[in-house]
Amino acid sequence: SLPLPCNPLRFGGLFLPAADIGVCLEDDGLWHSVWYLLCELLRLCLSTGGRMVNTNCSAAHSRQALSCKMAVEYDKFIESGKKWFCHVDDDNYVNARTLVKLLSQYPHAQDIYIGKPSLDRPIEATERISENKVRPVHFWFATGGAGFCISRGLALKMSPWASGGHFMNTAEKIRLPDDCTIGYIIEAVLGVKLIRSNLFHSHLENLQQVLRSDIANQVTLSYGTFENKRNAINMKGGFSVEEDPSRFRSIHCLLYPDTPWCPSNFTY
Repeated sequence: SLPLPCNPLRFGGLFLPAADIGVCLEDDGLWHSVWYLLCELLRLCLSTGGRMVNTNCSAAHSRQALSCKMAVEYDKFIESGKKWFCHVDDDNYVNARTLVKLLSQYPHAQDIYIGKPSLDRPIEATERISENKVRPVHFWFATGGAGFCISRGLALKMSPWASGGHFMNTAEKIRLPDDCTIGYIIEAVLGVKLIRSNLFHSHLENLQQVLRSDIANQVTLSYGTFENKRNAINMKGGFSVEEDPSRFRSIHCLLYPDTPWCPSNFTY
């Protein structure tokens, strides 16, 4: 879990201390060294309170392991007293400035669930009511691979189904992964609708469609494979594809060219 305790930022009169945002990074270990390096070099003020939390959950990519990690993220957020809970995966690049700008538009005390669905229709699930009785449910959810944010006001209402060991029990009730379970609690149980934002991106979409001119406006970017092909932001930078296959370093130097490790002989 990586809370983001940076200094307050201003955007066109909007004001939100980044310390009010709890950014929880779900890390399976594959990207740990990259994230550690970026967190240090981005100087996101982690020395003033940011921390790594060992969830003691399995490193597997199973439904149970993912739900275990999300349960810990949720509980840590509630304990933190922060105003916003933002989940991202370890294959995401997070533009902290744009994230703060986006959340500044919404009141944290109200019911806000913002992210991007990966499906073009509500997901269909079966909700177990009792040992021998089930019923169908339909709801939208923000894909965890793109990241999503939940206001504190809404997160507190989720408590009966998410706090302590309840999140994993809820996930088993519908037998779906962690991000789907978040959507189930918010949309199907609490009746709060997902606010869709195209500023969040996962490896499940064609990332080459994100234009270089739009990169600075995005909240999250990703990297992976799409239709069995390498899937990353298409941009030239001071690092080769071999040095920077995710293009995250190149993206960072585009956004923050004064970073000490960004090549000085390349114009972004």
